[in-house]
Amino acid sequence: MQILDGKVCSDFYRAQVSETVKKIIALNEKPPRLSVFLVGDNQSSAMYIRMKEKACRETGIETRTHVLSEETSEADIIELIKKENADSQTSGILVQLPLPKKYNETRILSNIEAAKDADCFLPENIGHMFLGNKETVISCTPLGVMKLLNYYKIDVAGKDVCIIGRSNIVGKPLALLMLAANATVTICHSKTKNLPEVAKRADILVAAIGRARMIDETYVKPGAVVVDVGINHVEVGNGKSETCGDCDFEKISKVAGAITPVPKGVGPMTIAMVLYNTVYNYILMKKLDIKMDIGPKF
Repeated sequence: MQILDGKVCSDFYRAQVSETVKKIIALNEKPPRLSVFLVGDNQSSAMYIRMKEKACRETGIETRTHVLSEETSEADIIELIKKENADSQTSGILVQLPLPKKYNETRILSNIEAAKDADCFLPENIGHMFLGNKETVISCTPLGVMKLLNYYKIDVAGKDVCIIGRSNIVGKPLALLMLAANATVTICHSKTKNLPEVAKRADILVAAIGRARMIDETYVKPGAVVVDVGINHVEVGNGKSETCGDCDFEKISKVAGAITPVPKGVGPMTIAMVLYNTVYNYILMKKLDIKMDIGPKF
C-alpha cells in the first residue's frame, strides 16, 4: 500500500513556483503579491492564513494580510478589495472562508477582479474552467488533487472515479477536471442510495464530505486509490483534539492500493496551488514571456 505524501509532492511544486518567481524578478518586475482577508475570530482560519503566509515567504511571493474584526462593515471590506484590485503588484486576492454569518459571502467575493481570483471562486473563472479554456486559474484543492495523482504517476484516463461530496469548492470542479482527463466520474452525496456499493466500484475514490472517518473499508474496492480531502478536528478528551480525514485511515489502508494521509495529504497541495494561481495570474496580467515550469494543468 502506497502513501501519497502531499507534503513531499507540494515541496516539489512549490520549488517550481519559486523558480518562476525568480524568473519574474530577473525581468526587473516586482514579485507577485497575494493579498488575504481574514474577517472575525476563527482560529482555524487564522492558522490556514499563517500557513499560506509562510508558504509565500518560502517561494518569494509577497503577502499582505487584512485582519479585520467582525465589526467591520461589508462596505469597508469591499472597499479594501477594490483597492487590491487596483494595485498592479497584487495578482492574487483571497478571502478566507467561512466568513461570519452576518456577511453575504457571494456579494463580497463578487467584488474580486476575475484576473486576481486566487481561489477560482468567481463565476467567470469557473465558467472558463468548465469550458476548458487554458488561460484561467483552477480551483485550488481540485487542482492539487490532480497534480498529486500526476506526481505519483496515477493515470485517471479510463478509470472509474467516485467523488463523495458535491460542493462548489471541491466535488463539482474536481469532477470537471477528472472528466477533462478522460475519467468516468460518479458524484455521490447524502441522497445517494447504497453509497458503499457505488463507492466500491471506483478505481479512484475521493472523500470530500466533512465527516470524520465516515468512509471505511466497506466503501473501498481492493487496490483502489483513495484521496481523502477532509480535514476534521475530533475531541479526544482532556481538552485535546486530533486532526483526521473523512476516511478511517487504519481500516482503509488494509485494502487500498494507495491513500493520502491526513494531515500531510491534500492540505499542503491546496496551499501550493494558491501559490501557483497567484504567480500564474501575475504572468498573465503583466503579459510576461514566461512559461511556468510546473508541468501540465493536471
